[in-house]
Amino acid sequence: MKERYWYEREIIITVISWTNGASLVGCGGATEGGTAGGDTGKTIRLVNGKIEVDSQLKKLAEMYEKETGVHVEIESMGGGIDIQGELKAYYQSDNMPDIFVCGGAADFDNWDGLLQDMSDQEWVQDTDAAFTNDEGVVGFPYTTEAVGLAYNADILARAGVDPASITGPESMRQAFETIDSKKDELGLTAVIGYFAEPVNLYWSTGNHLFGTYLDSGLDREDRTYIDMLSDGGKIDDERFAAFADMVELFNEYSDQSLLVSGTYDQQILNFASGKYAFVTQGSWIGATMTGDDADAYAEAHNFECGMIPYAFEEGMDTILTNSPSWWAVYKDGNVAEAEAFLQWMAGEEAQEVLVMEAGFISPYKSCKFVANDPFAGTISSYTLAGKTSAWHWLEMTDGYSQNYTGQVFADFASGTLSKDEFIETFKQVTENAYAQ
Repeated sequence: MKERYWYEREIIITVISWTNGASLVGCGGATEGGTAGGDTGKTIRLVNGKIEVDSQLKKLAEMYEKETGVHVEIESMGGGIDIQGELKAYYQSDNMPDIFVCGGAADFDNWDGLLQDMSDQEWVQDTDAAFTNDEGVVGFPYTTEAVGLAYNADILARAGVDPASITGPESMRQAFETIDSKKDELGLTAVIGYFAEPVNLYWSTGNHLFGTYLDSGLDREDRTYIDMLSDGGKIDDERFAAFADMVELFNEYSDQSLLVSGTYDQQILNFASGKYAFVTQGSWIGATMTGDDADAYAEAHNFECGMIPYAFEEGMDTILTNSPSWWAVYKDGNVAEAEAFLQWMAGEEAQEVLVMEAGFISPYKSCKFVANDPFAGTISSYTLAGKTSAWHWLEMTDGYSQNYTGQVFADFASGTLSKDEFIETFKQVTENAYAQ
């Protein structure tokens, strides 16, 4: 087990935050009976990182208690709170929850040796989105997000382009050319909303778009290109050249006025308004389209959305899906009760609430519910078909996209770099990043 040097200063600061935010503090460890859990069973405690679904989770906790007699205390944190800092302080004060949120490998590393291996649980066989590390299956997924080339189905239909026909670089170019030739009659500003602004959107190009180089078309367990990257920053020449061809296509058919200066909000608003046929963002934009941009989306007739693979090589047929965070089980807590609750959460009754009321896109293949989200149906279809790849960009070295590659994408977009120069510069900065 790794040593934990959680400094006293950090703990003191966190304790002060408890005092100022007492509503966030749940009961202590899991207990038998007690006032919180009633007289009929145990109490378990779950720390949730999505405060916007606090009411739905509490509804599920009430449903579960009625069925089993086990009380589930939901403790939701949000609003900029350092959840991992709070959890570390809980650990120091022997106040750990039975279930708690982790947002990725770095968070799970905080709890090395302290998490329950859930490999033997039934739900594991029903999803491709569990978080696994050297200790086994340690993360329970509760929602899914996807990275694919998002499109406006209405515009493609009016242009006579079948999204299923876009299976590789030639068909992608042909589709772009066809849509561009009808741009005026379709009311489009550009074929694609691809923004390569390097300061605030580096994560879009350097993480998500580059992530398609790492994983498009691969089985979820295939680590070929992330392992090459981790080995001193190696890039596969042939695969990356094909990827660069696709990026060049995006540069050519993007909204030139915003290509290297546009904001995320502008990108999503313009897509929601029907000004782009495609957009290079993930499924998370659905919530913005039906939320902040709902009026613009309604004016564009709430068009149907979909996703196709970033098929920069012929035959690539996967989108990239992952959970944005997971629930872990503390191995020194009420493990049996925590595991039973999570198994119930993967079942039909709970999935209906999570999908239809919380708006989650289920990571479970057996789930028959589809969220009221523009991309929910597409993600469910790819998941059920087993046509998803992993998010190995999460394992890239710290600061890689922000400090190195985001600017290279921007320079390519602005014309400062040719395609060949983009490839060579990208390889150079990657070697530098991994030499640090």
